[in-house]
Formats: sequence, structure tokens, C-alpha cells
Amino acid sequence: MEIQIQTLKKRYGQKAALDNISLTIGNGMFGLLGRNGAGKTTLMQILSTLREPTSGKVTFNNIPLEDTRQIRPLIGYLPQEFSLYPDMSVVEIMRYLAALSDLPAEVQHQRIPDLLQRVNLWEDRGRKVRKLSGGMKRRLGIAQALLHDPQVLIADEPTVGLDPQERLRFYALLNEFSGNRIVIVSSHIVSDIETVCEKVAVLDAGKLLFNGAVEDLAQMAAGKVYELTVPKSRQASIQNEYCVLSSQGHLANVKIRVLHDSVPATGNPVPCEATVEDGYMEMLRQLEVKK
Repeated sequence: MEIQIQTLKKRYGQKAALDNISLTIGNGMFGLLGRNGAGKTTLMQILSTLREPTSGKVTFNNIPLEDTRQIRPLIGYLPQEFSLYPDMSVVEIMRYLAALSDLPAEVQHQRIPDLLQRVNLWEDRGRKVRKLSGGMKRRLGIAQALLHDPQVLIADEPTVGLDPQERLRFYALLNEFSGNRIVIVSSHIVSDIETVCEKVAVLDAGKLLFNGAVEDLAQMAAGKVYELTVPKSRQASIQNEYCVLSSQGHLANVKIRVLHDSVPATGNPVPCEATVEDGYMEMLRQLEVKK
């Protein structure tokens, strides 16, 4: 499976939500990074056929996006806000959604138990949706999105509100499904994308800033990351002088990771290996410099 996106644009009045986006997405985990309002949700909704682009071309294995009768069976979509009937049980929800998808009864009988077991909800199949935890609801969201065995799974900010352990379990589950599928995940949590995705695109204000391997994104900050050790009394001034990535208190001193184009003249700077989050922050820093 391959998705080709060519010069895609989406406007809402005078505002460009997507501005000339071109991407190629193949099988595996593909990450979309960007701040709120970057255009991630708009792009995912267009790929899910929920919104029409203003202009541009999108194809799924050479099938045009406009051919929704062929495209929609290929797609499973997990929106950021996944609403369910709270008084229905897990298995009732799955049967209801399977009926809406016109799945034959014999397929339902095999696929629903299989999916619920794979997302670790089979033992909770009789539990009402309103009694599920946030992580369980997200796992149910994956199961329903995979009911019709799609070739493309699109998940928009799927781990909002989950604790770090639940987030990692959730992404491990998505990774399991990505072997012979395209799985597109949007997030503003860079470390999650770094952990599970090989390829990533960065959007900002509707524009594509980066498209490539996650390790190449990290290289955007190579040679620019330093750890400074300063007295706590100097922490505020460091934040004013440098682009601060993180800080950690240690007795009377504070260790602060910063981005800087040259070796800082303070704090006994120690060079650090750049992470994907560092590369992402450097990209945003350069945007601010250009303004």
C-alpha cells in the first residue's frame, strides 16, 4: 500500500489549513508532528474522506481519493474524540459497528473475538463502555477501526489523556498492526513518535517543514545541544538567554539542556547527543528566528 499526496491545499476562508503539502507514505508506522493548529487533523480528515481538499491530488495505490466507494473500505479511522454509547457493552459496540459496516455474520463471529483478544479486551467484553478506563477506550477504538480489515489505519492524537505507561502499550499495539498496513499517527508528544515511527513529517501553520527518517530529524540539532550546570539563582537568566530544552534541579545547582548555535559561554557546557525532540525544537526555533 502507498499513499501519494501531491500539492495538497485546504483553505477555510482566507486561512490556509494546509499549504501545498506533498508526501509519500508507505507501509509501517508514520508519524505526524506539529503544534496545535499545525494542520495535522485537517490532513487526517482529508485522508479519511471526511473533508474535501481545496486543491491537490491524493491517491491510495493509484486510486483517487474522490473515489470514496473504493477508498473508504481501505481506511480505519480513530479520531481524537472517540464517542461511544456509554451504556452498551464492549462486545455490543463491536457487533453494532460491524452491522453498520455490513460485515457478514460469519465474519463478525470470527473477527470480533480475535480483535478483542489482540487489544486485551476479551475478558472485559461484557463491561459497559462508561466503566472503561481511558486506555481501554483507546484500545476499543483500535479494535473498531480494524473491524473491516483496513489497509490504512489513521489515528489522530490517540494517546491524549493517557499516562506514559499506557501510551507505550498503546503504541506497541499499533506497531503490531503496522507490519502489512500503513499506520499514520499524529501527536505533539515527540518522544512517542521517536519510539515507534521510522518516518515522520512535521507540519507547522499548514506547511510541511520536514519529511524523512526520525534520525534525520534529530540531526537538525546535531552540535547545538549542551548541558549547562548553573546555580539555581541563574536559572531565570539562562531561560532568557538560551532556548531551554529541559532543566533538572540538583542540590544548589540546576542542570539545563539548551539549544545554541555555538558553545555557551557559561555553565561549564557539556555537548550532548541530539534527540528527535531536540531536532524538532531546533526546527521551531529557526522558524521564530525567521519571523
